Amino acid sequence: MEKIKEFLNLSFSLTKEVEISVKDILILIVVLAIASVVLGIIRKLITRRMPREDKRKFKVVFSYGRWFIYVIIILITFHSVGVNVTGIFAASAALLIGIGLALQTLFQDIISGVFILIDQSVHVGDIIELEGKIGRVEEIKLRTTRATTADNKVLVIPNHLYLTNSLYNWTQNGSTTREGVNVGVAYGSDVQLVKKILLEVASNHPSVLPEPPPAVLFTDFGDSSLNFKVVFTLGDSFNARFPQSDIRFEIDRLFRENNITIPFPQRDIHIIQKSEDSVNLKIKRDEPPVDLSKD
Repeated sequence: MEKIKEFLNLSFSLTKEVEISVKDILILIVVLAIASVVLGIIRKLITRRMPREDKRKFKVVFSYGRWFIYVIIILITFHSVGVNVTGIFAASAALLIGIGLALQTLFQDIISGVFILIDQSVHVGDIIELEGKIGRVEEIKLRTTRATTADNKVLVIPNHLYLTNSLYNWTQNGSTTREGVNVGVAYGSDVQLVKKILLEVASNHPSVLPEPPPAVLFTDFGDSSLNFKVVFTLGDSFNARFPQSDIRFEIDRLFRENNITIPFPQRDIHIIQKSEDSVNLKIKRDEPPVDLSKD
């Protein structure tokens, strides 16, 4: 028994100020084992409702966080058993500050990726708009999200932008979206005929869904035109620009057939011509004063 006590009290000097015994190491192992079990239970509770692919990604993120927690547990345990950890902090403070500043953006991206996986705000296949850029999500990674634009260009989005910008998810409520085309007609045009044509064009396009039906809005009395907007529903909003282009072509054709003019901005220029007397008067006023001292 005495030999066991001597063995447990056997100390090792890591530095001049840091000394650790065998008993401290055994206590640390027990604490880490308990912490590992608790962290495993927490991970299962968080990921129980996640899809399989997201579970795998979250597991990778959680593994990084677990090692960080282990470091904190080690320092707390050493401090509790009487090991002087002040020397460890003093030796590693400058290094930790440098690493923290260098990896600040990386940590923001990873934390944002964790939030995306937990709250399920973005899924693969969703059409999102961020900072004016629109793309279909192809892959959500720990640091970045990869999306494809309508031009088949790859858009790599750092995950921290989700926390600092407003994200528009076009398809979170479903794959159908309401789109529209704006058009202006000249003052004096038959607005009921304009409405009829717009509804006809939108209803006859094969990409426009019948429910809910297209609608026409009289949006404003413009400076040079009466402004209208035809609103319709599409099943593939990602390629909405192609049906919108077809509808504009057809609107222009039917407007020409029905003598409906799409005006361009006009400005009236008024030229004010000054009389000859006023010009001469101005010239006289601009002449230099006469020096009478010469006389």
